[in-house]
Amino acid sequence: MRITRIVETSVPLRGEIANALVDFSRHTVSLVAVVTDRIRHGEPVTGVAFNSIGRFAQGGILADRMIPRILGADPESLLDETGRIDPARVLRRALADEKPGGHGDRAGAAAALELACWDLNAKLADEPAYRTIARHFGRDVGSKEAVAAVPVYAAGGYYYPGDGLDRLRAEMAGYLDSGYEAVKMKIGGASMREDLDRIEAVIDVVGSGARVAVDANGRFDPAAAGDWAQELSRYGLRWYEEPGDPLDFALNAQVIAGYPGAVATGENLFSVRDVANLVRYGGMRPGRDIFQMDAGLSYGLTEYAGMLEVLETHGYHRGCAFPHGGHLINLHIAAGLGLGGCESYPGVFAPFGGYSPGCALADGTITPTDAPGFGLEEKPDLAAAIADLVG
Repeated sequence: MRITRIVETSVPLRGEIANALVDFSRHTVSLVAVVTDRIRHGEPVTGVAFNSIGRFAQGGILADRMIPRILGADPESLLDETGRIDPARVLRRALADEKPGGHGDRAGAAAALELACWDLNAKLADEPAYRTIARHFGRDVGSKEAVAAVPVYAAGGYYYPGDGLDRLRAEMAGYLDSGYEAVKMKIGGASMREDLDRIEAVIDVVGSGARVAVDANGRFDPAAAGDWAQELSRYGLRWYEEPGDPLDFALNAQVIAGYPGAVATGENLFSVRDVANLVRYGGMRPGRDIFQMDAGLSYGLTEYAGMLEVLETHGYHRGCAFPHGGHLINLHIAAGLGLGGCESYPGVFAPFGGYSPGCALADGTITPTDAPGFGLEEKPDLAAAIADLVG
């Protein structure tokens, strides 16, 4: 088997939404295709993935550094013992001559390449990616008919131009009507009084604070993070997410020390070392707090599996892992690795956010389809971008 071509394109997100720090209307995502010399149905077997949502596309890093390294490698050096593309070996080659630390955007660039290799191998096996992932990591995949239903929550509650409580209530009611049982909303982009009113409106719609998570997206300094923890304590929320800078582990530990509910963080940690430091210094409590690392932002599934190993070595269960990024790739990762669940973007971040029409949503869980690979081609608007890319 040989990789014959690797192509990338920058795809803009659609919609005018914002959190406490970021206006997503100008954001882009790198869509990557790894093309091989294997032919099926008259077409080369091609792995497709992207670098998740929330960072910008990394076309320059991919085109100038990583793709030439992979295409210039001895083809045999990229294969596993079965003769198929090895995502871990592709990742190592993509990172040749890169210094450790300072991960930044290169972590997402490498992730898009590595994840495309998982999609490729699942397509070669003619099976959904979650089964390929489970088998690779020694997990029982059960019968071919067995499909893992993944607990999900609807991530919304963003800030919109001309926003109001009526629109927010209608949005959350729509998630419940669709079959979601838990939701997440943003805080920190308005005054505390306005945001508390928003929280109370959402709790009123969904019926319990235990079904509502709030996300500050790293907005608060230590004093504000602590003040918010005090205010939020009375609501019994599902979790309080990223109160401060994601690398300020002292702030995270300070919030946890004074907050009885769950704290969630990790989506902006891009390496095993970062997660090890969070465990050492961030005050995270086994059985209570939530880890949200995202393979698409952190070198791919190979690195993500190392993060899970760190958690389990330190007494945390993988059921506390809920990957950030509500899209098909993380749905398959959560199903394949037996995680606690994952995020869902039912109405935002098109064309990447959300799941394909065939994914069944019921009782707060979503079941992947049996489409080969991650099934990205089953999302109509994303399928069009893929077709243009590999055309």
